Amino acid sequence: MPQKELHAEGVPQPMPQTHLSLHYHIVFHTKDNRPSLSAEWRDRLHAFIGGCIKTAGGVPVAVGGTADHAHILAGLRATHCLAEFVKDIKVASSKWVHTEIGSRLFAWQKGYAAFTVSPGNLERVQRYVLEQEAHHRRRTFKEEYLDLLKAAGIEYDERYIW
Repeated sequence: MPQKELHAEGVPQPMPQTHLSLHYHIVFHTKDNRPSLSAEWRDRLHAFIGGCIKTAGGVPVAVGGTADHAHILAGLRATHCLAEFVKDIKVASSKWVHTEIGSRLFAWQKGYAAFTVSPGNLERVQRYVLEQEAHHRRRTFKEEYLDLLKAAGIEYDERYIW
């Protein structure tokens, strides 16, 4: 057992603490952008994804999307590997669609986009994630996705996005 460092007076020094605010806005779409996520069961899928986030030790702030994509706003721990976290969410939710909905051909795209969210922007991004249906009455997912990448200064080759 490690020994605690002592002050000059011989009193144990408190253990250092880590304080984090690691929130991510994660976006991924269905394979080939197929409108596979039916409005009849999409809310159940979003709830399932929220449960997956909790199971993985994260904090689901918001899950939303439309027929062809999903948005997640989640708080993660310092020990999370973002790529593994997203992969696990996508694998579990695909299996859920296969077994619960019976859509055996359902799949997510291979990649994803992820953006860090500052504490001051959490509420705005949460609204954005939850209001996807209304948002996409005005613009397509492709327009939205490319705008998110551009706003974040992320270089991309459009041949490999879709």
